[in-house]
Amino acid sequence: MRYSLINRFRGTLVGALLGEMLAKDADKHSQIGSEVDKIAVLGTKSLIELGKLDLDNWLERHHQKSPHLDITEKVSPKVIIATLPVALFFHENTIQLRQNLLHVLQIWEYDPMVRDGTLAVGYAIAQSLTEQLQPQTLIPEIIAFIGETPTLLPQQLLKVYELLNQGAGLETAQAELSKEQESIYAVAMAFYCFLSTLEDFRLAVSRATYKEQAWRQETGFLQIQTISAITGALSGAYNSTVGIPVKWQVLLSSANLTAGELANFSQMLELADALVAVWSGVYDVALHPGKFPEKGCVRFDEQAAQLCVFAAPRVIRSR
Repeated sequence: MRYSLINRFRGTLVGALLGEMLAKDADKHSQIGSEVDKIAVLGTKSLIELGKLDLDNWLERHHQKSPHLDITEKVSPKVIIATLPVALFFHENTIQLRQNLLHVLQIWEYDPMVRDGTLAVGYAIAQSLTEQLQPQTLIPEIIAFIGETPTLLPQQLLKVYELLNQGAGLETAQAELSKEQESIYAVAMAFYCFLSTLEDFRLAVSRATYKEQAWRQETGFLQIQTISAITGALSGAYNSTVGIPVKWQVLLSSANLTAGELANFSQMLELADALVAVWSGVYDVALHPGKFPEKGCVRFDEQAAQLCVFAAPRVIRSR
């Protein structure tokens, strides 16, 4: 076992947050945080507390926090980031993974390009978490997982596959991948950045946030932000938090990301820890206080120790 499962969960969520933050840092006028980020955090909390996917609960939580905002009114490739908790929670079974990713996408207006991108990213993360990711076969496997589709994503992923085999550089990839469909281009570029620097989180995300002005103007800032966030999630799942530079982790822990739910690095670690614990079947007494009255029960002091649950892939099973 190369990295613990808990560090891969952490790496996925923190990697996505770091990728987005570093892209935003390149634009002094950008605002940290987005509604998609918030729904991802609220969705993670829902999975932790319920132990299952409940779309009504996701939406209820969001409306309680932001009652005047309609998260369903516009679909963007950043929706893929909101589905990361689902990819993590159902990573061990590809059938359940596919079913639940498609289910959570019902929150937003149907978009086949976002659908295919979500399936592609979710499958790659699942392969990393089970330590079955093979760079030479990943793209053909993803295309098979997506299935028949009217979108250009399979063709663009095959183009990424060709570019990687040719050893093509970043500027070549940026020029040759089609920008016709925003979501497709974002996913294809993220996979290029990830697979071309598989063992190096720092370099993968740095490529995704490439600051050449002409390319940034042509691509659009929000799209670069999406590319970087997806790259961070993919590389974070593969390299875990062990591969994320300490300097970047410190930057994230001290950054004022939002005034609300997505507060900081430590919260993302706590959410990742709790999510993997619930996935593995750990019973959290704090979620069911009524079953354990104060009198006659010995309670564990949560602040005295930190819960860490990890094991080799397919050893710990969900309940």
